[in-house]
Amino acid sequence: MGFRYLNTIAAQHNLQDFLELADLAVGGGKDAGNVFLLSHRLRDSNPMKLCTRILEKDPASAALIKERRLCGPYDVEALAALPKGSLGHTYATVLNTHGYDINFFPDPAFYNNLETDADYINYRVFATHDLHHILSGYSLDNYGEIGVISISVGQFNHPGLGFTDLISLMLSWLMGSTPASELSSVEDQARTARAILRLIVDGLDTGAAAKRLFPVIWEQRMGQDLEELRAELGITPVREGVRSWYSNPEVAAALAA
Repeated sequence: MGFRYLNTIAAQHNLQDFLELADLAVGGGKDAGNVFLLSHRLRDSNPMKLCTRILEKDPASAALIKERRLCGPYDVEALAALPKGSLGHTYATVLNTHGYDINFFPDPAFYNNLETDADYINYRVFATHDLHHILSGYSLDNYGEIGVISISVGQFNHPGLGFTDLISLMLSWLMGSTPASELSSVEDQARTARAILRLIVDGLDTGAAAKRLFPVIWEQRMGQDLEELRAELGITPVREGVRSWYSNPEVAAALAA
């Protein structure tokens, strides 16, 4: 009988496209540029059309997409000078501690100068991505990345990030060779398929429970108290464990200084 249904989608060109996208998703752990390119490759896909449709049902998101409002660039010193506990101060301090460039996201030229709505959505998703780390508490390394990615998937089905979730789960399953009960370190346990699946679900639930994050004008919120902002947006952050930036002693010391 054969694979009667799979044969309709497993044509050679479809498999080649999938493998190329999967390669970009896997490479995202070493170079974020791979994920930017992955999302750009999906700009004309049916999943992107669904993502756009979901966002355009929200009046504030639809207006922002039409406006093509840009993000940043951010003045890291000015943000760091904001009151302790504010979004901006926390954002600048956490990224500085990790040695990350606060303006590390592609400019409009990468996204065809925001030619289409899909281009603008991709641009804004990655320009605001690190702010989602700050809001959610998810760490900025590989342990928390899938959680924060899943927030955007939960809110509006972003295809590039959704595909990254799926590939991460598949890899954790394929690469696993030791029962979770035999893994001694928290870090190793966090890499298991079960832990990745739980993290994806937690991120999806966080996104579904929160108010729409896409249209928030973050530049106007940098001076706002972070806890106040989280309460307003309906976000309960991750504060403990390997998946939280709160557990990083260097970050904790920098924020307390």
